[in-house]
Amino acid sequence: MKFSQYNKTKLAAALLLIGTLGLSSCSDFLDRVPQDEIVDDTYWNTQEQLEMAVTGIYSRVKAKNIVDMENMGENTMWPTTNQYKDIGSGVFPVTQPTVDVEWRNMYRDIRECNVFLQKYTEATEVEPGANERLAAEVRVIRALGYSFLTSFFGDVPLVTVPLDIDDPQVYGPRNSQEEVVDFLLKELDEAAAILPEGIPSGDDLGRMNKGAALALKARIALAHGRYQVAEEAAKAVMDMGVYSLFSTGNPDDSYYQFFTRNGKLAEGRNQETIFARLHKMDVIMHNLSREIQVPDQFARFVPTRSLVDAYLCIDGLPIDKSPLYQDANYEDVFKNRDPRLTQTILTPGDQWGGRYDGRPVAENPDPNVFMRPKFTQDGRGSVTTTGYYYKKYVEPTAVPNYKRDDNDIHHIRYAEVLLTYAEAKMEQGTLSQHDLDISINLLRDRVGMKHMDLAFLAEHGMDLRTEIRRERRIELVLEGQRYFDVRRWKEGERLGADIEGVKASWFPELASSDYRKSADGFIVVQWNRNFETPKNYLWPVPQPQIDRNPELGQNTGW
Repeated sequence: MKFSQYNKTKLAAALLLIGTLGLSSCSDFLDRVPQDEIVDDTYWNTQEQLEMAVTGIYSRVKAKNIVDMENMGENTMWPTTNQYKDIGSGVFPVTQPTVDVEWRNMYRDIRECNVFLQKYTEATEVEPGANERLAAEVRVIRALGYSFLTSFFGDVPLVTVPLDIDDPQVYGPRNSQEEVVDFLLKELDEAAAILPEGIPSGDDLGRMNKGAALALKARIALAHGRYQVAEEAAKAVMDMGVYSLFSTGNPDDSYYQFFTRNGKLAEGRNQETIFARLHKMDVIMHNLSREIQVPDQFARFVPTRSLVDAYLCIDGLPIDKSPLYQDANYEDVFKNRDPRLTQTILTPGDQWGGRYDGRPVAENPDPNVFMRPKFTQDGRGSVTTTGYYYKKYVEPTAVPNYKRDDNDIHHIRYAEVLLTYAEAKMEQGTLSQHDLDISINLLRDRVGMKHMDLAFLAEHGMDLRTEIRRERRIELVLEGQRYFDVRRWKEGERLGADIEGVKASWFPELASSDYRKSADGFIVVQWNRNFETPKNYLWPVPQPQIDRNPELGQNTGW
């Protein structure tokens, strides 16, 4: 029987199953009720049962909340109440609810993986090799969960089997981050050796494969400074010959279209996505379009000045070096820039779903066209605190209604693999022009941007590491990676800086003293941010978990 994330009957059964497993595991590995022995005794017999169990495990993988995590970085802010924003500001206590939720949810998901990996060998009615393939998929999902945990908290308990309440490991200390990373890299190698190479399609759409295991290995190795391992894993994905960058054939919209319905794996044109949370109209949908351009409230995600300023000009120079850059008015900012800027951030003249913008109603004959940001909430039109709006991930037709998005949420894509390869080579001091041409310059070719050239960088006094990191920021914006990147680069001061928006002189209404302004005249929209070294490079172990198990200890500074 083949697997599908979106067969309604199987998905409903899988969710029912995962709920039952949840009853046997509770919300975290430190606080459980006993297993339901009837389920264990009667369930693990057939391939269909194994597949439904794996479907339930897939349903636990982060979906839109991987995008929500962008609010922890300095690319984006959620202007109203949002706990990821609070975490990113550095000003939060050890009792912060989201910190505890992430710990509990990750260990819940890991326990469900562990239950499967303990039980799957009991099935007898399976096709040859199917049970080991399914187990390999689960091992990759478990590694993904642990990759978040160890990035958030550093040292964490490494639990690989479902524990009984009286097991000593339940109340033991944390394993070192190095030990956890060693385990994950080994797990992913072993899973990659079993999983198929091809991009899953048809009823297999959305499953983990060899490329996903190796790409995740490359990500984890890069995050923890194991640059040779990261290079080799990334190059292994590149050498598979399976993946390529998505393109519509038009550099003016290829990047943007990848994040719309046109870039869905189910459309069959996408060979870039390595792993995504898939969605299907009227079955499983998300709300990202509406949250980005909500038509009668504050936009939930807004780009910052820091992000907008990070885009190069089309001559390959940053805005402080390029003669092409002008900022006499709002429209100037978008001219002569890396084309990914206008395929990521809303530009005057773009179609949008935010309805009435900052123009007087009488001057707004077509509310489906954006011309000017709106700063004041009046119940009609999307309001921005920074003066910018995103268009990436937005389907304008989905904005008016709640949860009508069915575009994929991309977890790992080939573009990231190319960026990982280039960064790993750079950090080892072995990056050549050829390496750039088979990695970063492919990303630039997609949008018609000037190539990154080592001689050009040297000629203009541009630091190679800065430009490699800039490229990652620009390509992966709104994909939940920025916060993790800034911390692993030890650039925490970025997270402690004020969040700024547009230049106040561009819009008369911003002249009011109600708007705080920076020394150079840009509006300041969040100023109570802080970053302490080394404290904020890790989250605190949640206080409720320490209350349960004092042996966990606490991270430095908390």
